[in-house]
Amino acid sequence: MVQAIVTDIEGTTSSISFVKEVLFPYAAAHMATFLREHWNEPAVQEQIHALAEDTGAAVTTADDADRILQQWIREDRKATPLKTLQGMIWQAGYQSGAYTAHLYPDTAPALQRWHDSGLPLYVYSSGSIAAQKLFFGYSDAGDLTPLFSGYFDTTTGMKQDIESYRKIATVIGLPASEIVFLSDIEGELNAAREAGFQTILLDRDGKAPGSRHQCVNSFAEISF
Repeated sequence: MVQAIVTDIEGTTSSISFVKEVLFPYAAAHMATFLREHWNEPAVQEQIHALAEDTGAAVTTADDADRILQQWIREDRKATPLKTLQGMIWQAGYQSGAYTAHLYPDTAPALQRWHDSGLPLYVYSSGSIAAQKLFFGYSDAGDLTPLFSGYFDTTTGMKQDIESYRKIATVIGLPASEIVFLSDIEGELNAAREAGFQTILLDRDGKAPGSRHQCVNSFAEISF
């Protein structure tokens, strides 16, 4: 029996192309200016200190930080300092109306249906929690944040680590066997399955190889 749902974002609720072709370039283009304008703010400095710890380098100026972060963007690093700073920049883009977050057409109706049936919904993404809230707060379908009971990011752990899912189950307060994780990434689902979760693979393009996980092409095919 499913008592809670945890969903990934990229490739699951929305297209990977939106993140890679809209959000990432926007953050990269605005990173240097953002760092210079907000350098002394405590929230930014917290991430700069984390950046210095992660790299072992002296990060004393906005230009120092920008050089490292631009490299990480090119490498698609799942590092918390980068994800957090990207989220801060994306907030300005959402609020200015530069873009709204893409959702597959079946996503919002399914999330609403599951929420209305009493199933608590959670997000687990490599993007920061702040970025996740912005994503669903400024989505193509409007503000969906009231549907969610909580959010998890890399501060909980990496998405292909079994322990991350054990931590999530503890926070949710349910046995792992009563939680289902939705993702388009086999490695993430494998880790969740090893932690005891139920799992469903979202094969949006119909190109996934044989999988040991239940496989669907859209949220419309999922029922609990």
